[in-house]
Amino acid sequence: MVPLPAPMLATLARELPAGEWCYEPKWDGFRCIAARAGDEVTLVSRNGRPLARYFPEVVEGLLAVPERDLVLDGELVADRFDDLMLRLHPSQSRVERLRAETPARYVAFDLLAAGDDLAAAPYAERRAALAAVLADPPPPVALTLCTADPAVAERWLGGAPAGIDGVVAKRPGSPYEAGRRSRHWVKVKPLRTADCVAAGARLELDGSGVASLLLGVYDGAGALRHTGVASSFPAALRRLLLDDVGPYATGLAGHPWEHGYAMERGPIGRLKGAAGSWNPGTMVLDWVPLRPELVCEVAYDRVEPNGRWRHPARFVRWRPDRDPRSCTLDQLVGP
Repeated sequence: MVPLPAPMLATLARELPAGEWCYEPKWDGFRCIAARAGDEVTLVSRNGRPLARYFPEVVEGLLAVPERDLVLDGELVADRFDDLMLRLHPSQSRVERLRAETPARYVAFDLLAAGDDLAAAPYAERRAALAAVLADPPPPVALTLCTADPAVAERWLGGAPAGIDGVVAKRPGSPYEAGRRSRHWVKVKPLRTADCVAAGARLELDGSGVASLLLGVYDGAGALRHTGVASSFPAALRRLLLDDVGPYATGLAGHPWEHGYAMERGPIGRLKGAAGSWNPGTMVLDWVPLRPELVCEVAYDRVEPNGRWRHPARFVRWRPDRDPRSCTLDQLVGP
């Protein structure tokens, strides 16, 4: 089979664009280009990783589609995102067991080829052709939802139905721009904010600024739970934050995370940028403990069921008016 195209990427926005747009849910899963050539099916991730061996039920579903020569863009989804992470296992027996325990679905949202190359065709034409090809899709293959009504898209931004992580707005006349981040596709993901305790910091290699803040919230048992990090600070802010947190630097003895943090090590922790863990028995102390007295407001986009952010949060401001003990887990809005 010829190499598959890299997926078209969307620009990020926080509000729905108005005007002539088509709106689709942004599904919470693995982006996946799927191709069928006769009896052969290929699944490739956004970064080019082959996925077919991990999701045999999706391969079987695509082989049941009447069209024998097609290239689709879509999303591999499951009931929970971390179920997908667990599916990426080298053992074939484990793959077979997990396909029954945590089955995946393939939600198609674009048609790049169906015999002929359709990438240059307008999105509206590709969508109509996709709807025809998947008029009666065999499970676990599905056709994504689509609307021109911004009111419906606003409801999707609220997270219903389950598994939606935002909205993608697409210009009806736009071609498929493989491998490019295009202004013709806009991904809308609302930000939420929370007040968190800054209980640690990682410094830049030369010590000139703060590279990331380690943040936590208190759970119902009164323990300070590590929920993730705030990072990607501008250079000037990195230096200012070092001045802010410096007076709160302390030793590890008596610190809430003296015996480690995030020791549950959920599968999301393996993702780049996700909240990591630290075990004093096996890891070098690569962060500076801070007295748990500083509170900051951060913006985040998604919380996993274990109460940890999937992606680093964005620092908004310090909150000297907040009592650290008032920063509790119930602030965080889960998926």
